[in-house]
Amino acid sequence: MGIEALPLPADFAAPPDAATRARWREADRAARPSRLARLRERMAREGVDAWFGVRPEHMRWLTGFTLAPGEKPSAGHSGEFLVGSESLTVLVDSRYTIQARREAPDAVIHEIGYDLPGAWASLVAAAGARRVGVEAGAIPHALWSELAEAAPDVELAPADGWVEEMRAVKTPDEVERIAAACAVADRALAALLPEIRRGVTERDLALRLEWLIRTGGAECLAFDVACLAGPEAALPHGSPGDQPVLDRAVLLFDFGAQVDGYQSDMTRTLFVGEPTERDLAVYELVAHSQRAAISVLAMAVRSGGAMPDGRVVEAAAREVITRDGRWPAYGHGLGHGIGLATHEAPSLSPRAPATPLPSPTVFSVEPGIYLEGETGVRIEDLVHLDAEARVCELLTRFPREVVEVGR
Repeated sequence: MGIEALPLPADFAAPPDAATRARWREADRAARPSRLARLRERMAREGVDAWFGVRPEHMRWLTGFTLAPGEKPSAGHSGEFLVGSESLTVLVDSRYTIQARREAPDAVIHEIGYDLPGAWASLVAAAGARRVGVEAGAIPHALWSELAEAAPDVELAPADGWVEEMRAVKTPDEVERIAAACAVADRALAALLPEIRRGVTERDLALRLEWLIRTGGAECLAFDVACLAGPEAALPHGSPGDQPVLDRAVLLFDFGAQVDGYQSDMTRTLFVGEPTERDLAVYELVAHSQRAAISVLAMAVRSGGAMPDGRVVEAAAREVITRDGRWPAYGHGLGHGIGLATHEAPSLSPRAPATPLPSPTVFSVEPGIYLEGETGVRIEDLVHLDAEARVCELLTRFPREVVEVGR
């Protein structure tokens, strides 16, 4: 029914050493010119003279400038950047000037203080821009209006999704970093298993898991740990509280680590003692649903043909639960891309683009069943897909079989 022995931290890869991290930094530095060149090609096709970026993951990927998780709201416009046909300008205030010079040595570092609209006309003039592509979905409407007023002769054009599309295709060193983040998360959960017992609270377990992640090789969490016991597991994105672990009930963990900027994301639903017949049946159905989706991907890779789109993969997973008929299928999407951001392209959902999945890429596959007031089960793994190399592999290594704890 389940695994015979609990996984141990030593079953998973060790954290990257200093030499590996240095190699990754060099890979990023070497890749940035080609990344900018591809963006400029898109700019030329779309008829814009410059592109204004504000998302922290785009800042890092294209310029090298980094913001710590949660720092963006207090950073003002620092790290935002303007890509011209031949120029790259990173904006900062005095708090970030030294950092930007270190991390983005190939960019012009422009100290604008806290007044982007006041500097906008000179910025776009220096770039020779009369039409600027803007991440419209990531800036307030009020700021858009202020920029338009600051340089009325410069057209602002919505340009969302351009860099997301580029970043969806992962290089080998990016996949390595996601795999390293997965290994940190795998080891942390394995280390936590002996500490799970009846009566300990969700909050205490979440805090302990966070400590194990942070001290086990991660620079930070990818996102806050979710630990949900018994009926609380029916909340797909619930937060840990004072609910205690219950005997013969599920215990759901959703968490991730960040290593060198790249993130992992996994969900495991464990059983405290022997599972009830109903909970075990729910778990097995969710596991079957996930296997169906991964099978579609694996068959496409083996055939050497075109990759399926995200709708096809999602439908394969959902159909397993729907055809069974005992419980409703998950209401969220089946999966999302991951890298410098926890949620990025590609998407596996009924609303995903009807185009083949990119390759090479990494995304989650996370079906679930949620029964309000009773129980909830989700199993989430990260899949590395590389059509040319004929690779369809799980980067999450923690067992997906039934795991019983607290006995």
